[in-house]
Amino acid sequence: MSLLFISIVLVASLLQTSTGFGFSIIATPFLLMLFVPETAIQLNLVLSIIISLILLYKVKEDIHFPLVKRLIWGSLIGAPLGVGLLYLVNEQFVKIAVGLLLLAVTFLLVRNVTVTQTSARDLSVGSLSGMLTSSIGMPGPPLIVYFASARMTKESIRATTLCFFMIIYPISLFLQYLLVGIQREVWVLSAYALPFVLIGLVLGQIVFKRINVGFFRKLTYVLLLVAGISLLLEAI
Repeated sequence: MSLLFISIVLVASLLQTSTGFGFSIIATPFLLMLFVPETAIQLNLVLSIIISLILLYKVKEDIHFPLVKRLIWGSLIGAPLGVGLLYLVNEQFVKIAVGLLLLAVTFLLVRNVTVTQTSARDLSVGSLSGMLTSSIGMPGPPLIVYFASARMTKESIRATTLCFFMIIYPISLFLQYLLVGIQREVWVLSAYALPFVLIGLVLGQIVFKRINVGFFRKLTYVLLLVAGISLLLEAI
């Protein structure tokens, strides 16, 4: 297990706790630089399920269940489409798609672009998130942009997102298993990564209390840009 792999898992876990950004948004693009898409995406899904389980019990009282229900209904439409897409396209296409998505999301976050929340849009965002989860293991981008203008507390947004993740991640992993299979390497790497995930979550709680969160958000933007540009350069 390389030092780079450990660093990716540790930093992504730390940023998950200290900034609220999803583990998958940080980890997936860098894991794609180390492994083939199937391994990178499935590894991210397994670790994200573990992280969601660990964090959800602390915030379960703040979950907005009607919103979660609409997101899930939407994701049930998008998830099968996403895993089918992964099965059909090649590794180069996946890297280009993820790279462009990261650059687009970073731009929207920096520009503070907002979208008015409605029930129909809840379903649409759920569908898009489901498709992105099963295809590239990243449900977070549409949710981050969509919830930027939601009339919800930060606590409710975090808890609702985690609850949604806790449902869509296992669904996507199961679909991956049915269509492309899961190699033993994914489970071995997940076991190796688990201690560093836990360390990152603990450190993230400590850092969150002592360091300006704005600094970590800016650091996240930089990481997203670097990851997006690196994937595009690698794929070209």
